[in-house]
Amino acid sequence: MDSGKPEISLEVLPYLRVYKDGTIERIAGTQVVPPGFDADTNVLSKDILIIPEIGVSARIYRPNLTNKLVEKLPLLIYFHGGAYCISSPSDTYYHNSLNKLVAEANIIAVSVGYRLAPEHPLPTAYEDSWAALHWVASHTVRDREGLEEWLKDYVDFERVFLAGDSAGANIAHHMALRLNPLVSEPTINLKIHGIVMVHPYFWGKEPIGVEISDPVRKAMVDTWWDFVCPSDKGHDDPLINPFVDGSPNLVELGCREVFVTVAEKDILRDRGKLYHKVLVNSGWGGTTQFYETEGEDHVFHIFNPNCEKAKSLIKCVASFINQDKLR
Repeated sequence: MDSGKPEISLEVLPYLRVYKDGTIERIAGTQVVPPGFDADTNVLSKDILIIPEIGVSARIYRPNLTNKLVEKLPLLIYFHGGAYCISSPSDTYYHNSLNKLVAEANIIAVSVGYRLAPEHPLPTAYEDSWAALHWVASHTVRDREGLEEWLKDYVDFERVFLAGDSAGANIAHHMALRLNPLVSEPTINLKIHGIVMVHPYFWGKEPIGVEISDPVRKAMVDTWWDFVCPSDKGHDDPLINPFVDGSPNLVELGCREVFVTVAEKDILRDRGKLYHKVLVNSGWGGTTQFYETEGEDHVFHIFNPNCEKAKSLIKCVASFINQDKLR
């Protein structure tokens, strides 16, 4: 008997299902929360459509300042995770996480809402993120009308950081490469001080480390990339594998400081470790920090932000952002 429910064509677990009639059902990253005042962290947020022509949006955060601002604050441009196919800045998990980080680090944050695969296959997420950086950079022009007041009034553009988790960390990496002042487009004027890469989503055709002994989870990650990036280069596409021929050399990162953190039980752990190792040995010349959380899995801090290890991670990120100020 026909139940009337369409037949499943593909499951990309744990994220979504694609039905044979073309319908896409996202089974994760769908819970959202509006912006506003968060009493627990004393942080304000609001949404803005920053590039209407292509639908790129952002959720902007700032501390609820009660006194006149004596010194402008660092800016964190954040790219959310979700394997390029789920979630958004309004995702409850990300909203809560950004509130906590903004409060701990005393910063302004712009959480970028890029378009998702499969409706918008890669490299759309990268191009949307690049467009968002152009928008942020427009605020460095003095006396320009029509700009976002929270950025004009509160941001120290000498202390700008990129950050992201999982796929968002991958995006942050690629944006930092494109922002190298020696190779970037002349139309963008944005100097990046550092990048924060939380459990970065890098991959490759040949398994390394824990991937060798965990074929089930390796196959799952293989499926993610095949789904979001219709590339003839597969898992060695330079977008996902920064170590293959044809990938930009890490020495070209357009920043001075990099913080890489991984989780012990994460299938992506060894890629993050390799990234840090290659960067250190690349001749890049900047400074790096590496942090591994024992006993935890991928983006645990997003799903369990109140555990002690998540609090420790947030404190480490906040310390990294403010380290020059503390010297």
